[in-house]
Amino acid sequence: MTLQEYLSGLAGKRVAVVGAGLSNRPLIGLLSEAGADVTVCDRSSQDALGAFYDTYSARGVKFCLGENYTDGVAGDVIFRTPSFLPFQPALARAAAAGAQITSEMEVFFRLCPCPVIAVTGSDGKTTTTTIIAKLLEASGKKVWLGGNIGHPLLAEVDAIRADDRAVLELSSFQLHSMTCSPDVAVVTNLAPNHLDIHRDYQDYIDAKKQIFLHQRPDGRLVLNRDNAVTAACAREAKCPVVWFSRREKVDRGVYLRADGVICAVEAGAETPILPAGEIRVPGMHNVENMMAAFAAVWGMVRPEVMARTARTFTGVAHRLETVRVHRGVTYINDSIASSPDRTMAGLACFDKKLILIAGGKDKGIPFDSLGPAVCRHVKRLYLTGMTAEKIRAAVEAAPEYKPGAPEIFVIEDFTETVKAAAASAEPGDTVLMSPASTSFDRFKNFEERGELFRRIIEEME
Repeated sequence: MTLQEYLSGLAGKRVAVVGAGLSNRPLIGLLSEAGADVTVCDRSSQDALGAFYDTYSARGVKFCLGENYTDGVAGDVIFRTPSFLPFQPALARAAAAGAQITSEMEVFFRLCPCPVIAVTGSDGKTTTTTIIAKLLEASGKKVWLGGNIGHPLLAEVDAIRADDRAVLELSSFQLHSMTCSPDVAVVTNLAPNHLDIHRDYQDYIDAKKQIFLHQRPDGRLVLNRDNAVTAACAREAKCPVVWFSRREKVDRGVYLRADGVICAVEAGAETPILPAGEIRVPGMHNVENMMAAFAAVWGMVRPEVMARTARTFTGVAHRLETVRVHRGVTYINDSIASSPDRTMAGLACFDKKLILIAGGKDKGIPFDSLGPAVCRHVKRLYLTGMTAEKIRAAVEAAPEYKPGAPEIFVIEDFTETVKAAAASAEPGDTVLMSPASTSFDRFKNFEERGELFRRIIEEME
Protein backbone atom coordinates (compact mmCIF):
# COMPACT_ATOMS: atom_id res chain seq x y z
CA MET A 1 0.00 0.00 0.00
CA THR A 2 1.27 3.48 -0.85
CA LEU A 3 0.88 6.54 1.35
CA GLN A 4 -1.65 8.03 -1.00
CA GLU A 5 -3.71 4.84 -0.95
CA TYR A 6 -3.67 4.87 2.84
CA LEU A 7 -4.66 8.52 3.01
CA SER A 8 -7.46 8.10 0.49
CA GLY A 9 -9.00 5.60 2.89
CA LEU A 10 -9.27 8.37 5.49
CA ALA A 11 -11.15 10.81 3.24
CA GLY A 12 -14.34 11.92 4.98
CA LYS A 13 -13.47 10.17 8.24
CA ARG A 14 -13.21 11.94 11.58
CA VAL A 15 -9.53 11.98 12.50
CA ALA A 16 -8.10 13.45 15.70
CA VAL A 17 -4.40 14.25 16.05
CA VAL A 18 -3.21 14.59 19.64
CA GLY A 19 -0.28 16.99 19.76
CA ALA A 20 0.58 19.83 17.39
CA GLY A 21 4.34 19.57 17.84
CA LEU A 22 6.79 19.54 14.97
CA SER A 23 6.66 15.74 14.61
CA ASN A 24 2.91 15.74 13.94
CA ARG A 25 2.66 18.79 11.69
CA PRO A 26 3.57 17.02 8.43
CA LEU A 27 0.94 14.39 9.34
CA ILE A 28 -1.70 17.06 9.92
CA GLY A 29 -0.93 18.52 6.51
CA LEU A 30 -1.26 15.12 4.81
CA LEU A 31 -4.58 14.36 6.52
CA SER A 32 -5.98 17.76 5.64
CA GLU A 33 -4.99 17.43 1.98
CA ALA A 34 -6.51 13.95 1.86
CA GLY A 35 -9.96 15.26 2.78
CA ALA A 36 -10.17 13.89 6.31
CA ASP A 37 -12.27 15.71 8.91
CA VAL A 38 -9.31 16.68 11.11
CA THR A 39 -9.34 17.88 14.72
CA VAL A 40 -6.03 18.86 16.34
CA CYS A 41 -5.93 18.50 20.13
CA ASP A 42 -3.15 20.33 21.95
CA ARG A 43 -2.54 21.97 25.33
CA SER A 44 -1.11 25.07 23.61
CA SER A 45 -3.13 28.23 23.03
CA GLN A 46 -4.10 29.66 19.66
CA ASP A 47 -1.53 32.43 20.10
CA ALA A 48 1.21 29.92 20.90
CA LEU A 49 0.49 27.97 17.69
CA GLY A 50 0.60 31.21 15.70
CA ALA A 51 0.87 30.86 11.93
CA PHE A 52 0.32 27.09 12.09
CA TYR A 53 -3.14 27.65 13.60
CA ASP A 54 -3.99 30.39 11.09
CA THR A 55 -2.94 28.29 8.09
CA TYR A 56 -4.75 25.09 9.00
CA SER A 57 -7.81 26.70 10.50
CA ALA A 58 -8.31 28.42 7.15
CA ARG A 59 -8.14 24.97 5.52
CA GLY A 60 -10.98 23.67 7.69
CA VAL A 61 -8.95 21.90 10.37
CA LYS A 62 -10.65 22.12 13.78
CA PHE A 63 -8.70 22.78 16.98
CA CYS A 64 -9.37 21.79 20.58
CA LEU A 65 -6.84 23.74 22.64
CA GLY A 66 -5.93 24.59 26.22
CA GLU A 67 -6.36 22.71 29.47
CA ASN A 68 -9.43 20.84 28.22
CA TYR A 69 -7.83 19.74 24.96
CA THR A 70 -8.52 16.06 25.67
CA ASP A 71 -12.26 16.76 25.21
CA GLY A 72 -11.59 16.70 21.47
CA VAL A 73 -9.97 13.27 21.46
CA ALA A 74 -12.66 11.40 19.57
CA GLY A 75 -13.29 10.14 16.05
CA ASP A 76 -12.86 7.20 13.73
CA VAL A 77 -9.05 7.32 13.85
CA ILE A 78 -6.85 8.95 16.48
CA PHE A 79 -3.14 9.66 15.99
CA ARG A 80 -1.55 10.01 19.41
CA THR A 81 1.59 11.98 20.13
CA PRO A 82 4.23 9.61 21.61
CA SER A 83 4.04 10.81 25.23
CA PHE A 84 0.21 10.56 25.30
CA LEU A 85 0.08 6.89 26.21
CA PRO A 86 -2.85 4.58 25.39
CA PHE A 87 -3.98 4.22 29.02
CA GLN A 88 -4.77 7.94 29.24
CA PRO A 89 -8.52 8.23 30.03
CA ALA A 90 -9.30 10.20 26.86
CA LEU A 91 -7.74 7.54 24.63
CA ALA A 92 -9.30 4.70 26.61
CA ARG A 93 -12.75 6.29 26.18
CA ALA A 94 -12.20 6.80 22.46
CA ALA A 95 -11.03 3.20 21.98
CA ALA A 96 -14.08 1.92 23.88
CA ALA A 97 -16.24 3.95 21.50
CA GLY A 98 -14.66 2.19 18.52
CA ALA A 99 -11.87 4.58 17.54
CA GLN A 100 -8.70 3.17 16.01
CA ILE A 101 -5.70 4.40 18.02
CA THR A 102 -2.52 4.74 16.01
CA SER A 103 0.50 7.01 15.47
CA GLU A 104 2.65 8.44 12.71
CA MET A 105 5.30 5.80 13.44
CA GLU A 106 2.88 2.86 13.35
CA VAL A 107 1.59 3.93 9.94
CA PHE A 108 5.16 4.35 8.70
CA PHE A 109 5.90 0.75 9.70
CA ARG A 110 2.86 -0.43 7.74
CA LEU A 111 3.85 1.44 4.59
CA CYS A 112 7.65 1.34 4.54
CA PRO A 113 8.79 -0.80 1.57
CA CYS A 114 12.39 -1.38 2.72
CA PRO A 115 13.98 -3.29 5.62
CA VAL A 116 13.74 -1.46 8.95
CA ILE A 117 16.40 -1.47 11.67
CA ALA A 118 15.21 0.05 14.94
CA VAL A 119 16.92 0.77 18.24
CA THR A 120 15.50 1.27 21.73
CA GLY A 121 16.84 1.15 25.27
CA SER A 122 17.26 3.37 28.30
CA ASP A 123 20.62 4.79 27.21
CA GLY A 124 22.67 4.87 24.02
CA LYS A 125 19.76 4.85 21.55
CA THR A 126 20.71 7.90 19.54
CA THR A 127 24.41 7.08 19.31
CA THR A 128 23.75 3.46 18.35
CA THR A 129 21.14 4.49 15.77
CA THR A 130 23.52 7.06 14.28
CA ILE A 131 26.38 4.54 14.06
CA ILE A 132 24.13 2.01 12.31
CA ALA A 133 23.15 4.65 9.76
CA LYS A 134 26.81 5.60 9.21
CA LEU A 135 27.80 1.95 8.74
CA LEU A 136 25.10 1.33 6.14
CA GLU A 137 25.86 4.58 4.31
CA ALA A 138 29.54 3.64 4.20
CA SER A 139 28.44 0.42 2.50
CA GLY A 140 26.63 2.32 -0.21
CA LYS A 141 23.06 2.14 1.08
CA LYS A 142 20.54 4.96 0.95
CA VAL A 143 19.50 5.40 4.58
CA TRP A 144 16.35 7.04 5.93
CA LEU A 145 16.97 8.12 9.52
CA GLY A 146 13.95 8.78 11.70
CA GLY A 147 11.88 8.10 14.79
CA ASN A 148 13.26 9.99 17.77
CA ILE A 149 16.13 11.23 15.61
CA GLY A 150 16.17 13.07 12.31
CA HIS A 151 12.68 14.01 11.17
CA PRO A 152 9.26 12.34 10.66
CA LEU A 153 9.46 9.95 7.72
CA LEU A 154 5.82 9.23 6.94
CA ALA A 155 5.51 12.11 4.48
CA GLU A 156 8.50 10.70 2.54
CA VAL A 157 7.57 7.03 2.55
CA ASP A 158 6.60 6.95 -1.13
CA ALA A 159 10.15 8.03 -2.04
CA ILE A 160 11.71 5.08 -0.20
CA ARG A 161 12.84 2.18 -2.39
CA ALA A 162 12.96 -1.51 -1.54
CA ASP A 163 16.77 -1.55 -1.56
CA ASP A 164 17.05 1.36 0.88
CA ARG A 165 17.27 1.00 4.65
CA ALA A 166 15.19 2.77 7.30
CA VAL A 167 17.04 3.23 10.60
CA LEU A 168 14.89 4.35 13.52
CA GLU A 169 15.38 5.34 17.14
CA LEU A 170 12.24 4.41 19.08
CA SER A 171 11.27 5.56 22.55
CA SER A 172 9.11 3.65 25.02
CA PHE A 173 6.39 6.20 24.28
CA GLN A 174 6.41 5.41 20.56
CA LEU A 175 6.53 1.66 21.19
CA HIS A 176 3.81 1.48 23.83
CA SER A 177 0.95 0.59 21.50
CA MET A 178 2.92 -0.83 18.56
CA THR A 179 1.66 -4.01 16.96
CA CYS A 180 4.49 -4.27 14.43
CA SER A 181 8.24 -4.72 14.80
CA PRO A 182 11.32 -4.00 12.67
CA ASP A 183 13.34 -6.52 10.68
CA VAL A 184 16.28 -5.89 13.01
CA ALA A 185 15.53 -4.83 16.59
CA VAL A 186 18.23 -3.59 18.98
CA VAL A 187 17.74 -3.15 22.74
CA THR A 188 20.80 -1.38 24.14
CA ASN A 189 19.96 -1.75 27.85
CA LEU A 190 17.05 -1.34 30.27
CA ALA A 191 16.92 0.54 33.57
CA PRO A 192 14.21 2.63 35.32
CA ASN A 193 13.31 5.66 33.23
CA HIS A 194 10.34 7.94 32.44
CA LEU A 195 8.48 6.77 35.53
CA ASP A 196 6.68 10.13 35.60
CA ILE A 197 4.86 9.08 32.41
CA HIS A 198 4.61 5.27 32.60
CA ARG A 199 2.41 3.52 35.15
CA ASP A 200 5.48 1.86 36.67
CA TYR A 201 8.79 0.26 35.71
CA GLN A 202 7.10 -2.87 34.39
CA ASP A 203 4.93 -0.79 32.08
CA TYR A 204 8.12 0.85 30.79
CA ILE A 205 9.77 -2.55 30.18
CA ASP A 206 6.64 -3.91 28.50
CA ALA A 207 6.59 -0.92 26.16
CA LYS A 208 10.22 -1.49 25.19
CA LYS A 209 9.49 -5.16 24.41
CA GLN A 210 7.11 -4.17 21.63
CA ILE A 211 10.16 -3.57 19.46
CA PHE A 212 10.65 -7.35 19.12
CA LEU A 213 7.42 -9.07 20.18
CA HIS A 214 5.97 -8.82 16.67
CA GLN A 215 9.08 -9.77 14.68
CA ARG A 216 9.01 -12.43 11.99
CA PRO A 217 11.04 -15.64 12.40
CA ASP A 218 13.55 -14.39 9.79
CA GLY A 219 14.26 -11.20 11.76
CA ARG A 220 17.15 -10.39 14.09
CA LEU A 221 17.04 -9.35 17.74
CA VAL A 222 20.18 -7.73 19.16
CA LEU A 223 20.39 -7.81 22.96
CA ASN A 224 22.86 -6.66 25.62
CA ARG A 225 24.16 -9.78 27.35
CA ASP A 226 25.54 -7.71 30.26
CA ASN A 227 22.20 -6.14 31.25
CA ALA A 228 20.03 -8.57 33.23
CA VAL A 229 16.68 -7.13 32.15
CA THR A 230 17.69 -6.97 28.51
CA ALA A 231 19.19 -10.47 28.54
CA ALA A 232 15.96 -11.88 29.96
CA CYS A 233 14.12 -10.62 26.86
CA ALA A 234 15.70 -13.48 24.90
CA ARG A 235 13.11 -15.83 26.40
CA GLU A 236 10.39 -14.00 24.47
CA ALA A 237 12.27 -13.60 21.20
CA LYS A 238 10.39 -14.50 18.01
CA CYS A 239 13.56 -14.78 15.92
CA PRO A 240 17.28 -15.52 16.39
CA VAL A 241 19.05 -13.51 19.10
CA VAL A 242 22.39 -11.84 18.41
CA TRP A 243 24.27 -10.72 21.51
CA PHE A 244 26.78 -8.01 22.32
CA SER A 245 28.91 -8.09 25.47
CA ARG A 246 32.01 -6.46 26.90
CA ARG A 247 32.23 -8.99 29.74
CA GLU A 248 32.07 -12.43 28.14
CA LYS A 249 32.39 -14.25 24.84
CA VAL A 250 29.09 -14.86 23.08
CA ASP A 251 28.15 -17.76 20.83
CA ARG A 252 26.61 -15.42 18.26
CA GLY A 253 27.21 -11.70 18.07
CA VAL A 254 29.92 -9.21 19.04
CA TYR A 255 32.06 -9.14 22.17
CA LEU A 256 35.10 -7.44 23.69
CA ARG A 257 37.94 -9.93 23.91
CA ALA A 258 40.24 -9.95 26.97
CA ASP A 259 43.00 -8.32 24.92
CA GLY A 260 40.73 -5.33 24.14
CA VAL A 261 39.83 -6.32 20.56
CA ILE A 262 36.19 -6.21 19.45
CA CYS A 263 35.34 -9.49 17.71
CA ALA A 264 32.31 -10.89 15.90
CA VAL A 265 31.27 -14.53 16.32
CA GLU A 266 29.15 -16.34 13.73
CA ALA A 267 28.73 -20.11 13.27
CA GLY A 268 31.75 -20.80 15.48
CA ALA A 269 34.07 -18.50 13.52
CA GLU A 270 35.59 -15.44 15.20
CA THR A 271 36.42 -12.30 13.23
CA PRO A 272 38.43 -9.47 14.84
CA ILE A 273 37.07 -6.04 13.90
CA LEU A 274 39.29 -3.50 15.71
CA PRO A 275 40.86 -2.71 19.10
CA ALA A 276 38.35 -0.88 21.31
CA GLY A 277 41.01 1.76 22.02
CA GLU A 278 40.80 2.94 18.40
CA ILE A 279 37.18 4.06 18.76
CA ARG A 280 37.13 7.87 18.58
CA VAL A 281 34.24 8.56 20.97
CA PRO A 282 35.22 8.24 24.66
CA GLY A 283 33.83 5.87 27.28
CA MET A 284 33.08 2.18 27.68
CA HIS A 285 29.39 2.88 27.07
CA ASN A 286 30.34 4.00 23.56
CA VAL A 287 32.25 0.75 23.05
CA GLU A 288 28.97 -0.98 23.90
CA ASN A 289 27.07 1.27 21.48
CA MET A 290 29.56 0.43 18.74
CA MET A 291 29.29 -3.31 19.42
CA ALA A 292 25.48 -3.12 19.34
CA ALA A 293 25.65 -1.39 15.96
CA PHE A 294 28.13 -3.96 14.62
CA ALA A 295 25.80 -6.78 15.74
CA ALA A 296 22.84 -5.11 14.03
CA VAL A 297 24.53 -4.90 10.61
CA TRP A 298 26.76 -8.00 10.70
CA GLY A 299 26.51 -9.66 7.31
CA MET A 300 25.39 -6.39 5.69
CA VAL A 301 28.58 -4.38 6.28
CA ARG A 302 32.14 -5.66 5.81
CA PRO A 303 34.40 -5.76 8.90
CA GLU A 304 36.88 -3.33 7.36
CA VAL A 305 34.06 -0.80 6.82
CA MET A 306 33.04 -1.23 10.46
CA ALA A 307 36.59 -0.57 11.62
CA ARG A 308 36.99 2.49 9.39
CA THR A 309 33.70 3.96 10.59
CA ALA A 310 34.58 3.37 14.26
CA ARG A 311 37.91 5.17 13.78
CA THR A 312 36.29 8.23 12.21
CA PHE A 313 32.96 8.58 14.06
CA THR A 314 33.26 11.54 16.43
CA GLY A 315 29.91 11.25 18.20
CA VAL A 316 26.59 13.08 18.27
CA ALA A 317 25.91 16.60 19.50
CA HIS A 318 25.04 16.89 23.21
CA ARG A 319 26.58 13.48 23.98
CA LEU A 320 29.93 14.05 25.71
CA GLU A 321 30.54 16.77 23.14
CA THR A 322 33.67 18.84 23.72
CA VAL A 323 32.43 22.39 23.28
CA ARG A 324 35.65 24.30 23.93
CA VAL A 325 39.01 24.28 25.64
CA HIS A 326 39.30 27.78 27.11
CA ARG A 327 42.23 28.95 29.25
CA GLY A 328 43.20 25.37 29.89
CA VAL A 329 39.70 24.25 30.95
CA THR A 330 37.77 21.67 28.91
CA TYR A 331 33.99 22.16 28.69
CA ILE A 332 31.86 19.13 27.78
CA ASN A 333 28.17 19.11 26.86
CA ASP A 334 26.35 15.90 27.83
CA SER A 335 22.84 17.33 27.84
CA ILE A 336 21.42 14.03 26.55
CA ALA A 337 22.17 12.52 29.99
CA SER A 338 18.62 12.62 31.34
CA SER A 339 19.04 9.68 33.75
CA PRO A 340 21.46 8.86 36.59
CA ASP A 341 22.82 5.86 34.65
CA ARG A 342 23.70 8.06 31.70
CA THR A 343 25.51 10.59 33.89
CA MET A 344 27.37 7.80 35.71
CA ALA A 345 28.55 6.46 32.35
CA GLY A 346 29.84 9.91 31.42
CA LEU A 347 31.66 10.36 34.72
CA ALA A 348 33.40 7.01 34.26
CA CYS A 349 35.07 8.31 31.09
CA PHE A 350 37.39 10.63 33.02
CA ASP A 351 40.53 9.71 34.95
CA LYS A 352 40.61 12.76 37.24
CA LYS A 353 37.98 14.46 39.35
CA LEU A 354 35.99 17.09 37.53
CA ILE A 355 33.39 19.83 38.00
CA LEU A 356 29.86 18.58 37.35
CA ILE A 357 26.73 20.56 36.51
CA ALA A 358 23.55 18.51 37.09
CA GLY A 359 19.83 18.80 37.77
CA GLY A 360 16.60 19.30 35.85
CA LYS A 361 13.06 17.93 35.85
CA ASP A 362 12.19 15.09 38.20
CA LYS A 363 10.88 12.05 36.30
CA GLY A 364 10.38 9.86 39.32
CA ILE A 365 13.55 7.75 39.33
CA PRO A 366 15.92 7.46 42.31
CA PHE A 367 19.39 9.01 42.47
CA ASP A 368 20.79 6.60 45.08
CA SER A 369 23.32 5.05 42.70
CA LEU A 370 24.45 8.44 41.44
CA GLY A 371 25.63 9.60 44.87
CA PRO A 372 28.64 7.27 45.20
CA ALA A 373 29.65 7.90 41.58
CA VAL A 374 29.67 11.65 42.17
CA CYS A 375 31.81 11.19 45.29
CA ARG A 376 34.33 9.16 43.29
CA HIS A 377 34.55 11.37 40.21
CA VAL A 378 33.55 14.94 41.16
CA LYS A 379 35.38 17.60 43.16
CA ARG A 380 32.75 20.34 42.80
CA LEU A 381 29.06 19.78 42.11
CA TYR A 382 26.80 22.55 40.82
CA LEU A 383 23.08 21.74 41.02
CA THR A 384 20.05 23.45 39.53
CA GLY A 385 16.44 22.62 38.67
CA MET A 386 13.76 20.48 40.30
CA THR A 387 16.07 17.57 41.12
CA ALA A 388 18.82 19.64 42.74
CA GLU A 389 17.93 18.76 46.33
CA LYS A 390 17.30 15.09 45.51
CA ILE A 391 20.74 14.79 43.92
CA ARG A 392 22.34 16.63 46.85
CA ALA A 393 20.65 14.26 49.30
CA ALA A 394 21.85 11.21 47.34
CA VAL A 395 25.44 12.48 47.34
CA GLU A 396 25.44 13.35 51.04
CA ALA A 397 23.94 9.93 51.87
CA ALA A 398 26.67 8.05 49.96
CA PRO A 399 29.11 6.10 52.19
CA GLU A 400 32.03 7.78 50.40
CA TYR A 401 30.81 11.31 51.10
CA LYS A 402 32.75 13.60 53.40
CA PRO A 403 31.78 17.25 54.00
CA GLY A 404 33.35 19.30 51.24
CA ALA A 405 34.21 16.26 49.12
CA PRO A 406 32.66 17.11 46.78
CA GLU A 407 31.81 20.74 47.38
CA ILE A 408 28.13 21.21 46.58
CA PHE A 409 26.46 24.41 45.31
CA VAL A 410 22.75 24.83 44.52
CA ILE A 411 21.89 27.74 42.20
CA GLU A 412 18.39 28.39 40.87
CA ASP A 413 19.19 29.88 37.45
CA PHE A 414 20.73 27.55 34.84
CA THR A 415 22.87 30.25 33.21
CA GLU A 416 24.23 31.40 36.56
CA THR A 417 24.97 27.78 37.47
CA VAL A 418 27.08 27.32 34.34
CA LYS A 419 28.89 30.62 34.89
CA ALA A 420 29.62 29.77 38.53
CA ALA A 421 31.02 26.36 37.58
CA ALA A 422 33.21 27.95 34.90
CA ALA A 423 34.45 30.64 37.29
CA SER A 424 35.58 27.98 39.76
CA ALA A 425 37.61 26.06 37.16
CA GLU A 426 41.39 26.19 36.92
CA PRO A 427 43.72 25.18 34.04
CA GLY A 428 43.61 21.41 33.64
CA ASP A 429 40.02 21.11 34.93
CA THR A 430 37.09 19.61 33.05
CA VAL A 431 33.59 21.08 33.42
CA LEU A 432 30.95 18.51 32.50
CA MET A 433 27.27 19.40 32.07
CA SER A 434 25.56 16.03 32.54
CA PRO A 435 22.20 16.67 34.22
CA ALA A 436 20.98 13.15 35.20
CA SER A 437 17.50 14.65 34.69
CA THR A 438 15.25 15.67 31.82
CA SER A 439 15.20 19.23 30.54
CA PHE A 440 11.46 19.86 30.64
CA ASP A 441 11.43 22.00 33.79
CA ARG A 442 12.96 24.86 31.79
CA PHE A 443 13.58 23.82 28.20
CA LYS A 444 11.67 22.35 25.26
CA ASN A 445 14.14 19.48 25.01
CA PHE A 446 17.69 18.43 25.83
CA GLU A 447 18.96 20.03 22.60
CA GLU A 448 17.81 23.47 23.71
CA ARG A 449 19.51 22.94 27.08
CA GLY A 450 22.71 21.84 25.37
CA GLU A 451 22.64 24.75 22.94
CA LEU A 452 22.35 27.23 25.83
CA PHE A 453 25.28 25.59 27.59
CA ARG A 454 27.32 25.76 24.39
CA ARG A 455 26.44 29.40 23.82
CA ILE A 456 27.41 30.40 27.37
CA ILE A 457 30.76 28.65 27.04
CA GLU A 458 31.51 29.96 23.55
CA GLU A 459 30.78 33.55 24.62
CA MET A 460 33.21 33.47 27.53
CA GLU A 461 36.19 35.81 27.11
